[in-house]
Amino acid sequence: MIIQPTTEFKELNVSDLKLKGFKVHEISTSMDHTVSPGRRDFYKMGVVTGNITVYYGDRILEINDTVLFFVNPNVSHSVVRRSEKASGYACLFTEAFITGRERTEILKNSPLCNHDSSPVIPLNQEQAVFMTGLFQKMQSVHSGDYHHKDELLRNCIELIIHEALRIQPPQNGAQYKNGATRITNLFMGLLERQFPIDSAAEPLRLRTAQDFAQSLSVHINYLNRSIKEVTGKPTSVHIAERIATEAKALLQHTDWSVADIAYALGFEYPTYFNNYFKRVTGATPKSFRVSKV
Repeated sequence: MIIQPTTEFKELNVSDLKLKGFKVHEISTSMDHTVSPGRRDFYKMGVVTGNITVYYGDRILEINDTVLFFVNPNVSHSVVRRSEKASGYACLFTEAFITGRERTEILKNSPLCNHDSSPVIPLNQEQAVFMTGLFQKMQSVHSGDYHHKDELLRNCIELIIHEALRIQPPQNGAQYKNGATRITNLFMGLLERQFPIDSAAEPLRLRTAQDFAQSLSVHINYLNRSIKEVTGKPTSVHIAERIATEAKALLQHTDWSVADIAYALGFEYPTYFNNYFKRVTGATPKSFRVSKV
């Protein structure tokens, strides 16, 4: 077995992605290039053929043939190759690149963001040929000089997502082992769908265990007991860790002021945010930002 944890794919030009919000490339057969970890400002999706194990959040996904894959930047992930070769195509894009209300909505409901959806979708031969063609089209368009190529690339992304939803619809009626597992999955999905934060004008709505209990129409004691039983961690810890992760991302990848970030994350005063961030991470927001420059 060839063990190679990685968070990205080969030939990613980070500056190009940051400038244009989009990048598409052919996956190298060796998959031997790693980009510095911590990036969370872009999504990834692609079609790949290989013998690979993917660790995605708390899931272990085995890939033995051709699949369509989706990666949310806020979910920890790594890849272990079990053979020498892997081939395919991948594209990376920021949420800002997908403009418009309808596209944002389809993104939120896609395997990229839907906690209940599988990030890996097996493809039959016909589907694999079609998806590969779309990625090849994006690669051709991206390298060309068509005046409206950004819009064409967005259309291709949207088509891939729609096809993924058609091939494997969301499992809204998923069966769970028990009520605790069900409510935990609902909580995790509700927590994740609040991110990423796009504007300080639309601050975080659900910040406490009580907020989530009310939104899920369950008693807070039942919510806390269920989540602790299933995950081993209290509800408040999940919320604190996720808010801290988003705070780090905003400090590292935006030029927002600390005050704006505090308001966006639902803190009434920047001082409250400073104290919260230091308690959770051990550093002040300002010192964290400086250390990442």
